[in-house]
Amino acid sequence: MLFKDPYCLELSCFGCKLSNLGPKGPQYQEKREFSVQRNVYAHGLFPCFQTLPLLAFSQVPLTEAVDPVDLEDYLITHPIAVESGPLRDLLEFPPDDIEVVYTPRECRTLVSAVPEESEMDPHVRDCVRSYTEDWAIVNRKYHKLGTGFNPNTLDKQKERQKGLPKQVFESDEAPDGNSYHDEQVTWACSIFDLKNSLPDALLPNLLDRTPNEEIDHHNEDQRKSNRHKELFALHPAPDEEEPIERLSIPEVPKEHFGQRLLVKCLSLKFEIEIEPIFASLALYDVKEKKKISENFYFDLNSEQMKGMLRPHVPPAAISTLARSAIFSITYPSQDVFLVIKLEKVLQQGDIGECAEPYMIFKESDAAKNKEKLEKLKCQAEQFCQRLGKYRMPFAWTAIHLMNIVSSAGSLERDSTEVEVGSWSERRNSSIVGRRSLERTTSGDEACNLTSFRPATLTVTNFFKQEGDRLSDEDLYKFLADMRRPSSVLRRLRPITAQLKIDISPAPENPHYCLTPELLQVKLYPDSRVRPTREILEFPARDVYVPNTTYRNLLYVYPQSLNFANRQGSARNITVKVQFMYGEDPSNAMPVIFGKSSCPEFSKEAYTAVVYHNRSPDFHEEIKIKLPATLTDHHHLLFTFYHVSCQQKQNTPLETPVGYTWIPMLQNGRLKTGQFCLPVSLEKPPQAYSVLSPEVPLPGMKWVDNHKGVFNVEVVAVSSLHTQDPYLDKFFALVHALDEHMFPVRIGDMRIMENNLENELKSSISALNSSQLEPVVRFLHLLLDKLILLVVRPPVIAGQIVNLGQASFEAMASIINRLHKNLDGNQDQHGRNSLLASYIYYVFRLPNTYPNSPSPGSPGGLGGSVHYATMARSAVRPASLNLTRTRSRSLSNSNPDISGTPTSPDDEVRSIIGSKVQMHSRGAWTNSGFASMQLFHEELALQWVVCSGSVREAALQQAWFFFELMVKSMVHHLYFADKLDASRKNRFPERFMDDVTALVNQKLAFEYICIALLLLSVFFDTEMVERLNTSLAFFLNDLLSIMDRGFVFVLIKTCYKQLYSLTNPSNLASLRLDFLRIICSHEHYVTLNLPCSLLTPPASPSPSVSSATSQSSGFSTNVQDQKIANMFELSVPFRQQHYLAGLVLTELAVILDPDAEGIQLYFSGKKVINMVHNLLSSHDSDPRYADPQVKARVAMLYLPLIGVIMETVPQLYDFTGRPSCVAADDYEGESGSMISQTVAMAIAGTSVPQLTRPSSFLLTSSVQSYPCLFLDPHPVRSLLICLLWVLKNADESVLQKWFTDLSVLQLNRLLDLLYLCVSCFEYKGKKVFERMNSLTFKKSKDMRAKLEEAILGSIGARQEMVRRSRGQLGNAFGSQENLRWRKDMTHWRQNTEKLDKSRAEIEHEALIDGNLATEANLIILDTLEIVVQTVSVTESKESILGGVLKVLLHSMACNQSALYLQHCFATQRALVSKFPELLFEEETEQCADLCLRLLRHCSSSISTIRSHASASLYLLMRQNFEIGNNFARVKMQVTMSLSSLVGTSQNFNEEFLRRSLKTILTYAEEDLELRETTFPDQVQDLVFNLHMILSDTVKMKEHQEDPEMLIDLMYRIAKGYQNSPDLRLTWLQNMAGKHSERSNHAESAQCLVHSAALVAEYLSMLEDRKYLPVGCVTFQNISSNVLEESAVSDDVVSPDEEGICSGKYFTEAGLVGLLEQAAASFSMAGMYEAVNEVYKVLIPIHEANRDAKKLSTIHGKLQEAFSKIVHQDGKRMFGTYFRVGFYGTKFGDLDEQEFVYKEPAITKLAEISHRLEVWVHGAEFRPIHPAQQSCIILTPIEVAIEDMQKKTQELAFATHQDPADPKMLQMVLQGSVGTTVNQGPLEVAQVFLSEIPNDPKLFRHHNKLRLCFKDFTKRCEDALRKNKSLIGPDQKEYQRELERNYHRLKEALQPLINRKIPQLYKAVLPVTCHRDSFSRKSAG
Repeated sequence: MLFKDPYCLELSCFGCKLSNLGPKGPQYQEKREFSVQRNVYAHGLFPCFQTLPLLAFSQVPLTEAVDPVDLEDYLITHPIAVESGPLRDLLEFPPDDIEVVYTPRECRTLVSAVPEESEMDPHVRDCVRSYTEDWAIVNRKYHKLGTGFNPNTLDKQKERQKGLPKQVFESDEAPDGNSYHDEQVTWACSIFDLKNSLPDALLPNLLDRTPNEEIDHHNEDQRKSNRHKELFALHPAPDEEEPIERLSIPEVPKEHFGQRLLVKCLSLKFEIEIEPIFASLALYDVKEKKKISENFYFDLNSEQMKGMLRPHVPPAAISTLARSAIFSITYPSQDVFLVIKLEKVLQQGDIGECAEPYMIFKESDAAKNKEKLEKLKCQAEQFCQRLGKYRMPFAWTAIHLMNIVSSAGSLERDSTEVEVGSWSERRNSSIVGRRSLERTTSGDEACNLTSFRPATLTVTNFFKQEGDRLSDEDLYKFLADMRRPSSVLRRLRPITAQLKIDISPAPENPHYCLTPELLQVKLYPDSRVRPTREILEFPARDVYVPNTTYRNLLYVYPQSLNFANRQGSARNITVKVQFMYGEDPSNAMPVIFGKSSCPEFSKEAYTAVVYHNRSPDFHEEIKIKLPATLTDHHHLLFTFYHVSCQQKQNTPLETPVGYTWIPMLQNGRLKTGQFCLPVSLEKPPQAYSVLSPEVPLPGMKWVDNHKGVFNVEVVAVSSLHTQDPYLDKFFALVHALDEHMFPVRIGDMRIMENNLENELKSSISALNSSQLEPVVRFLHLLLDKLILLVVRPPVIAGQIVNLGQASFEAMASIINRLHKNLDGNQDQHGRNSLLASYIYYVFRLPNTYPNSPSPGSPGGLGGSVHYATMARSAVRPASLNLTRTRSRSLSNSNPDISGTPTSPDDEVRSIIGSKVQMHSRGAWTNSGFASMQLFHEELALQWVVCSGSVREAALQQAWFFFELMVKSMVHHLYFADKLDASRKNRFPERFMDDVTALVNQKLAFEYICIALLLLSVFFDTEMVERLNTSLAFFLNDLLSIMDRGFVFVLIKTCYKQLYSLTNPSNLASLRLDFLRIICSHEHYVTLNLPCSLLTPPASPSPSVSSATSQSSGFSTNVQDQKIANMFELSVPFRQQHYLAGLVLTELAVILDPDAEGIQLYFSGKKVINMVHNLLSSHDSDPRYADPQVKARVAMLYLPLIGVIMETVPQLYDFTGRPSCVAADDYEGESGSMISQTVAMAIAGTSVPQLTRPSSFLLTSSVQSYPCLFLDPHPVRSLLICLLWVLKNADESVLQKWFTDLSVLQLNRLLDLLYLCVSCFEYKGKKVFERMNSLTFKKSKDMRAKLEEAILGSIGARQEMVRRSRGQLGNAFGSQENLRWRKDMTHWRQNTEKLDKSRAEIEHEALIDGNLATEANLIILDTLEIVVQTVSVTESKESILGGVLKVLLHSMACNQSALYLQHCFATQRALVSKFPELLFEEETEQCADLCLRLLRHCSSSISTIRSHASASLYLLMRQNFEIGNNFARVKMQVTMSLSSLVGTSQNFNEEFLRRSLKTILTYAEEDLELRETTFPDQVQDLVFNLHMILSDTVKMKEHQEDPEMLIDLMYRIAKGYQNSPDLRLTWLQNMAGKHSERSNHAESAQCLVHSAALVAEYLSMLEDRKYLPVGCVTFQNISSNVLEESAVSDDVVSPDEEGICSGKYFTEAGLVGLLEQAAASFSMAGMYEAVNEVYKVLIPIHEANRDAKKLSTIHGKLQEAFSKIVHQDGKRMFGTYFRVGFYGTKFGDLDEQEFVYKEPAITKLAEISHRLEVWVHGAEFRPIHPAQQSCIILTPIEVAIEDMQKKTQELAFATHQDPADPKMLQMVLQGSVGTTVNQGPLEVAQVFLSEIPNDPKLFRHHNKLRLCFKDFTKRCEDALRKNKSLIGPDQKEYQRELERNYHRLKEALQPLINRKIPQLYKAVLPVTCHRDSFSRKSAG
């Protein structure tokens, strides 16, 4: 119990006080408690916690729930016109929604296990019914379509992904480097070949003049054909923990089995075969000192041996011939042994004498000892004939089970042969020798019996039994000793034998199997086949599983006898055991199970005889089938005999020497346990069976003066007998009521009828004292009986006794015990699986059994007329101050009811607990069951009126009572035929009041708990979560059966409470869990009235939009207001689409830009996952497959568009562009990752503000937003939801809404679509392969970084982050009590698998490709709607510019051929409709478009080239038609190509040439413009482009030589001296290349030249004093900038069309270039130049009065000057080398000299080595040995030789004597220097990164690998040596070398460790052969 009375705590900080009760009396306390409970609870608990009142109906804040529409009334008053079809099905729940199904329980056996007796007592009858009745299941037919049962699992996704087309992406196409290789020279030489080449296919009708409407219509048809219907099938479910709404169906109650082991006994062979030997097997647990299975008896004797016993053994039943058995082990451990015991026929002599022949005779000496053996055989035959029915102990052995299992598991064979040599000299020959047998492994990993390989054991040694050490205690000592290395048993002489046993995991459904009761298990095709026996387990510890089958077995274990003081001859003693039903000898019952090769049942069993022992120990197990009904006369009779082994005259074979007995019943209870019984020397007298032998009967003679001399144990395994006194008493009293038989005898008490009430009540409360194990075993019956007492109070002595309260308390107590003690049996919601199974399968309303003839029939629960029922009106206290008044009909004359109760609780107790006279109204009735009360109504009442610890116990396990109540309600509706009735009339008002009170009670309790949380008071926080989810599931269930408007009101009540605390972030998690469970209802869509048109509801609130909604852009007429209401979270929307409104409201509130960051992170993820889950479920739901229906469903989520639009600035930026890079240069390849600084921003620490690229903003002014959603995954989920709505929503509705949106809002929508393009960009197969082993780790690391940053702050933030990590386990508290780990559930997606197969990667790429295509097509559809919407408006230019921006961005991303075709079609239509958009307004976008089209003109996919060429040609054509010139497009295309050539790595000039040919072909075939200059202009342009491509060929040649590449780029830039746009493009290309190689100074110089060029032309265009005059201004930075001066005669004018039209030829462009230059100078350490750059920038910012920029600049200047001061004399720039090339081998380079710049501290040795490597490359080179023969080496052999040489140099320099430091440093620098180590590393990466395909290279690969190993070792030695030689001045240099060495070693490590498995294959067979050979030789 958490706290006695939670309502009496001081909560003053919340503005209200509940003072401590202190000494005030109990009356005051009860009264106060009740009033708080009933009044304060019902009205919101504390006044100060109340939410604010509504300001007005028109202004309901999003944080307040609106009043829901009365759904039942609405459906009646708004009938829909649709008669039938899918739309009609949306309106109402289907008529077959709920049904009660009676499912026959599965029976394992062919014949059901029931008692054979026809007449049974009530308890037996109830038990049998409980084990045989059908399951009563409430089936919600469509439940599995709700999100709770419809998970978006991997398997389900794959099913939905079948038949997906493969999308073609250029990035996936293997680049074919050789396709045009031979032609390159030709292209470079002659442009005329262009005309002779082949074009791509021309698009039909491209040049026709088709009306725009027709083009749009055609494009739409093409775009919408063959689209994938289910968007979410292409998108993986969010990686979340077990979804809260998932409620798994409980497991069917079934018989318990542990891990099952099949043991087959194959053969038993001794050295001599002279007599039959009998064997048994059993399992023992040494640690627990317990026998954990019954015995399995088997007979492996030959027919000849069996024949020796024929006179004594009747014909054997087939069930006793079993030689295989299935053992069950619930608790496998290292302490389990399989013990085998052998017995033989009794003979004269002790065990040692009888075993001697088996030890001395060998089979090999049979001929030599023939006579002796014959004599032994004769003796054996004689003993068999005379003493055949008696046995004697013979031998035993034990097998350590887990060693066998683990040995078998470790041997790589299909089955294993293991010889268990038990401490004999022969054991060394076994495969599993002594160590294997003895070893023990720790932990449970070795204790798995379900998956080891089958093993065949050969047991070779047995130990003879010691006559005085036969007890179990002795056995445990032996077994413990066996595990010790110095075992005593080793010194014993063994009996040599061979027992072969197979041990294997038992199959799932073995054939020919018998249960422990000998019933045949299905399947059992043939009764004549030798069976397998199931062996009953006696678990080592308690097993908590309810009984489900009838079982009634008794095991008798005679243990020892002490006849030392008995007079007379009694030495060879056996005990005969009989089960008797009377005293007559003929009353022995044939219920004793036979052993082996005998009848199934017999009337008697004998123990084995220990020769000449007066005090023998016994080790028998006698198994008895108990009769179902026992009487006082049933007893066990033990008769002791002396057996005469020697045949003497006049001596009988057996002489009775004593008697004793055990009565089976004692006071009605089964008598079991340990007994020490006295033994009578005489036969017991008449009627002895009802007495105990301890009673001294007169005249009887007893052994040893009536002392206990016989020890015996009796164990029952029964599903009839509880063996618990408290349970026995309860059941006995209940059955006494059933039979109405008094007095009742229980124990020593006789209970009369007048005392029955008190006894019954005390027995109910005493149930809490019963042992948990029997409570669980009889759980179903116990709960049934308690429920019956709630529903039908009994009539005792003519008065009705209300036991409802007591029964309710008992139930609450029992289920809490189960919860606390069986913590492993709970699901994620804390639901105990045993209780959940009971409710789901077992529970039913009393008297609703199928085919029950009448309510009182025996088929009913209890079936007696002595039960009555309570009338509700008589028992409800007036103080239950609920919403409706109630009449009371209590009799004031009743003396048992006090006139003025002192408190409400007293009043309730006095009424509930009273015995009320029967009134005419029917307060009680004794007329059968005409007015039997309904369980759910009684349960609700009892729950409402309970208090104190009972209330808390009930709340702890509220789920149980809620589910019980719901099932009762469904049963009631089903059997009363009310499932078709109006929901308003299904349940009485009083019951609905009780449900309301319950919800309020639960809420108030939860409310106080959360209040305590805020006060940091300790309490069980897990309970709050359980309570929250249990209430949500309850309301979810009620939506299926009750008035839905009423349930909505309850939901609103809960919501109001969950929003009412001051800090909503603490409640957000609970609220979202609650809502998600409610929304998981299978008819969620129907509940949201998807067909309503948002007409004003019949409520006081007018249909006016919410003040908080985003409605500023809407027009105000009524029709438009309806559209507006559909797209915003207006009051009408939230009322009529109630649940959807709550979901979207949560999203809007949590995504509010002002929301707390941490709340946003966790709650945001939660709410987004909820929306994603819902939409994903709708998407796959077959009910909503029809497009018209899907549009209606999508309508419920239209406000989602507006909500997300509002959050655009917060969303994760998938475009991944740094803010300094302009949009037009961005190629949009990948998204950025989270930086630590961003994470720190969330944590509340100060960081530089993050900004988005200006092109992404809504307005032209530069703004910056904090990026609140740092994690891309939830944002991606949010955006896929947006796309789903856009895809499925009605286009006409969308268009109407777009019409009403403002320009600002439309631009925001376009920004959102722009973001979606980046978000769903196709990654590419190569990325999937690369990410295969990294993805998971990265995302986890990123999340960890974010969380660490967050944890830097304090308070609730930390707590929530830790919760998500699992540090706290739940929202509020410690995880110590958390009993359920979410990451262990089977629902969880398997995202942690790292290595994926090729097929999986292919499948991932296929899905991602289809998702990217579909997402972009949806965006394209939406863009088309936007274009249609705005084409007639005045402000279309800015919107169309935004549309074009999104289109261009999508072209820049990695797109499929299919999408690009549609995209180009849309682009062509857009340019055709609005040509002025590109050629007059959007200069930059024209440039962008040209760049994108050219890029796709070079695509390797012909269809993409065809469409791109067509688009480019039409662009030229339309530009020409506007002004007979297309100078703008010409310039932009030329610049774009230059940019592509300079920057793109995978640019293919051949494909572009083909596209150029296609453009030429269009120009030639264009009849309209043939007579104009257009074709010639096109041809000129194409030839110019061709010339640029020739430069590309040269650049590709120098791709691997950065110096030559930059030199070529410089020359190309110089060639464009007279074309400023192109020169600027090439200067920037050079800057980019330098920057890539970290040549920041050179990059900065290129940028300065670019800025000078821009300044030169700006000075011509604009006369602004603050701008630089031209390039002269920059000469302080570099005198070379004067090259940029525009002074020559052929300089173009910047005013010409298409000249200087780029974005850099503006003031902003100049500033951008200078800022980049300053940054590059700073990175290069050239701080003086930084100052010079800023001298140019400062006047510009001063003129613009930009204080912020000036502040930043001066800050950076301060930083630069500080660095100059601090680094004085320490700055190191590059090292320069003059390099000359001499010799004809160098070709054009011969006699050329160059200056090479290398990084700082580069030694001469390094540069020389690099040049050497460059000269040799990886080419084949000749080696000339002394013999003058020429050997051609492969590249890998050259590498091996190089590495060997380098290693030798290192070794020589290291060990040189005397040491030469300079030489050593030179060699070291050449090996691990900063740039040089690229040499060895590159060699390793080229040759060792992949295993060669050619097996001939395997040896070389391995040799090179070993060379590198040696090389790294030598480097380490050299470094160590150098460290010992250097002085203090070189320590920094040494550290640098060591750092470089560690980097090199780290990079080489994975390459060096990769071995080729094929190299070792040849060795393996040889090893195996040797191994097996050695084993054979050892044998």
